[in-house]
Formats: sequence, structure tokens, C-alpha cells
Amino acid sequence: MRSFSFNAGVLGELHKRAGVILALVLLVVVASFLSDRFLTVPNLMNVLRQVSIVGILALGMTFVILTAGIDLSVGSILGLSVVIFAGFVDQTSVPLAIALGLGAGVLVGTVNGLGVAYAGIPPFIMTLGTLSFARGLSFIYTGGTPVPILDEGFFFIGNGSLLGVPIPSIILIVSLFVCAAVLTFTPFGRSIYGLGSNEDAARLSGVPVNRYKVAVYAISGFFAGLAGLVYSSQLSIGTPIAGQGYELDAIAAVVVGGTSLFGGKGSVFGTFIGTLIIGILANILNLNGVDPFVQQLFKGALIVTAVFIMGRSMRAR
Repeated sequence: MRSFSFNAGVLGELHKRAGVILALVLLVVVASFLSDRFLTVPNLMNVLRQVSIVGILALGMTFVILTAGIDLSVGSILGLSVVIFAGFVDQTSVPLAIALGLGAGVLVGTVNGLGVAYAGIPPFIMTLGTLSFARGLSFIYTGGTPVPILDEGFFFIGNGSLLGVPIPSIILIVSLFVCAAVLTFTPFGRSIYGLGSNEDAARLSGVPVNRYKVAVYAISGFFAGLAGLVYSSQLSIGTPIAGQGYELDAIAAVVVGGTSLFGGKGSVFGTFIGTLIIGILANILNLNGVDPFVQQLFKGALIVTAVFIMGRSMRAR
């Protein structure tokens, strides 16, 4: 009976994401015609590596948006975690540096959640303020100067591979399935959907709304720190400008993946597909020599189209 329930859930999820999956398939087909290098193994592994950081950020962002919130600070939290990794990895040990960097992400995310849940500050305003605060801490900590990382063992996280698959992609995939399990099979995950659909009804049903709001922002902060771990390991340097604009890419991946900005609808699998769509689009434009500034136009058009389609489908219901 449990197996049947699981299979039905998977089929239901695939049905709900059919439009996004179809868009991904069509994009892959078009990309394969536009460049004979697209379907090569090295290029596909490169795409997976490139989308990993934004994909990890987007997983945490999905939790927040499912509650009808928003987190504009994830790029700055990533930057703060990056300089903490860089500052401590050569001075202490890799495990301690990782713990401090991830802890910083969780701490800033928790502050966001406390401000939203208990102080009643709108998520947009709260996380916009934290965006500036965390970025300022990064500049103060480094004095505005990039911090080099010399520990070569640390580089494996961002640049290594296992059985030909990049380690950052493995981190993304493992995180994806953990998040999916939490949202699907735990009372906390199911309550997140209820909170986003109708906060008052969730509160009357006994859901600890404020605590769960704090939790989702802490989760977002954790994944921002995890993305910072991959970022700093890939570049072997801690720069205070790391992650600038990444919050927009993360939000774009969530929205393109079909998660409603109004909360209560969406999934991390949709977010993963949205991340792949944006990554493949960027890759094929690069392979065809399209100007980076023009690429921003394509990305913007993709986001607007996704939101327009989402709005039409909601009105149709």
C-alpha cells in the first residue's frame, strides 16, 4: 500500500510538471540542433557543474516561496559564507571552516525568519535589509580584499568528480532528494504547503506558523551557505562580491519551475527542472557566441513568460 502511494505521488508530480518537463525536452532538442557540441559528455557535465550553485540556492528559496515569502538575501549570505570559508580554512581545518560558514548562513537566515515571523516585517523588506547587512559584513571582514585559499584538499568539493560526475552536481542531487523527502513525507513539509495556501487556516489547524516561518528562512540560509561552500572551493578564493545577483537567478529557477509566488503550490523537482532550463539556455547561447548582455534579455523574457503562464493557469482555476 505504501509503495502504491509513493508511485501515485511520483506520477502525480510528473503530471503537474508536464509543461515544465516538455519545455526542458524541447529546449534540449533545439540546443542539439543549434550546436553539435551540446550533447557531448564534457559539455553536459559542464552544464551540471555550472547550474549547481544556483540550483542549491534555489532549493532553499523554494521552501521560502512555498510559504508566500521571498528571500532577497541569499546572494549576500553566500558571499558572507564564502569569505568565512576562505578566512578559516587555511588557519584552522576544513571541517571547522565548513561548520562556521554553514553556521553563518543558518544564523542570518534565522534572523530573517525572526524578523518576518515575530516582528511582522514584510519578507521583501526584511531580506532586502539583510542583503545589505550581510554584504557589508563581508566587506568589513575582508577589508574589501579577496582572500586566497591555499588548502588544495578544499578544492575537491568544487572541482572534483565521482565516477565522472562533478561533486557540486552530486551535492545538488542529494540535496534535491532530501528536500523532496522533507516536503513530501514529513508533517513539517506538508504544513509548509498549508501555510502558503492559507496562513490563518494553518494556524487554526494547530500549525506553529511562526516557528515554521523561522525554520524555512533558516533552511534558505543553510543552502545559501552550502552554495557558498561550492563557490569558494571552485574559485579557490573568498571575495566579498561573491553571489551578487544570485538571488535573482535563484528566484527565476523557482518561478520557471512552476512554484507559485503566492505560496502553497510547487515542488523542488520543478525548481530543479527550472534550474536546468535556465542553465541550458545560457549554455547554448554561450556555445553560439551570443553577447552576455543579450543573454540577460533572454533570461528576463523567460521569467516574464513563466509568470504570465502561471497567472493564466491560476485564473483559469
